[in-house]
Amino acid sequence: MTTDSRLPHFRSRSPIERLAHIASAAGLTPDEWQRLAAPSALPLEIANGMIENVIGKFELPLAIAGYFQINGKDVLVPMAVEEPSIVASASFMAKLAREAGGFQTSSTAPLMRAQVQLTGVPDPYNARASILGHRTELIDLANARHPHLVERGGGCREVEVHVLADGARAPMLVVHLIVDVRDAMGANTLNAMAESVASRIEAITHATAGLRILSNLADLRLARAQVRYSADTLKTGEYAGEDVISRIVDACRFAAIDPYRAATHNKGIMNGIDPILVATGNDWRAVEAGAHAYACRNGRYSSLTTWEVAANGDLVGTLEMPMPVGLVGGATRTHPLAGLALKILDVSSARELAEVAVAVGLAQNMGALRALSTEGIQRGHMALHARNIAMAAGATSANIDWVVQKMVEAGDVRMSHAAVLLGERNGSQ
Repeated sequence: MTTDSRLPHFRSRSPIERLAHIASAAGLTPDEWQRLAAPSALPLEIANGMIENVIGKFELPLAIAGYFQINGKDVLVPMAVEEPSIVASASFMAKLAREAGGFQTSSTAPLMRAQVQLTGVPDPYNARASILGHRTELIDLANARHPHLVERGGGCREVEVHVLADGARAPMLVVHLIVDVRDAMGANTLNAMAESVASRIEAITHATAGLRILSNLADLRLARAQVRYSADTLKTGEYAGEDVISRIVDACRFAAIDPYRAATHNKGIMNGIDPILVATGNDWRAVEAGAHAYACRNGRYSSLTTWEVAANGDLVGTLEMPMPVGLVGGATRTHPLAGLALKILDVSSARELAEVAVAVGLAQNMGALRALSTEGIQRGHMALHARNIAMAAGATSANIDWVVQKMVEAGDVRMSHAAVLLGERNGSQ
């Protein structure tokens, strides 16, 4: 099926009209369409089985970011998020990127690390050599724990041993199992494999096995995205395109050298990525942890993206980061809407999902930098934020647009101002 991700005038349509368009574009069945339209898509009995102590359900808006073209393929991007401006910003940056062919992405194999901690090791380097001498045995032992993964082309590929010589409890050894988890995020598989080899490693080293668990720093499971914008594409009514490019490069350099700026810069990247992970039932907390750890890989917290000026004057952006996501397991299978989100995305592997996620993260970063370095973040954000404020103050469909317009015109988007405006509006009727 060929998808057209362009969504002209989408914002002006009603939610049910938008759903009808996406249902047609993504080939949803009538049952799937109704599941998205239903007031409660997650039955309480399923929610009760997902986590402990369930008392109800908490919903987030589910939206579609449009205009994304990734490796020549149009992609409709489901995003579950509460913050205004994210979907609009990502979609607009994707629309501008289409001029130069959209986003180009790549990724590495889905390799993850499981760790086995060893304490009480008097001869750590000798123990390390002994463990590596049993490499094949340990790989076979780990793979015996998950034969179906091996049948699907995955499984434990390698064994690493790291000596941690510093600290009050040093020395420690940490054994890493390098595992190809295929289309899973892999947490349960990795934990089980770590536990399956621990007793054998204890016997080899005469040490004591401590923690046996995956690492969320998935530095072997990387996804990358590239994008290009011409100066003509980026010009505004107030700024020349070349000026916009210069300002964005300076803003990125700021994030590269200052961790206080980098934290907010990278949060903006995750503004684009997390909503996709939530919508598809993936562990967004694991991706967040790995992303921020990866941002410190050179000894200082820094920007995950780079923005540079190409030889022809274009602005070129890149993002590389760990992306441990899956199409199987966890909430991707149990949450009724996660499967529909994956169907709308039309991805066939975890690697493809990872590549979509980093493309959207790069687009979101571009949108934030463009706004920050030109008109400021509040101007574009204000109208969208004003709707939330107006509704919280009691505005209804009959007067919300009027209240929003008045607050934006006054440059005063506050709950107290919205209440005053509503009082004036109701008093004049």
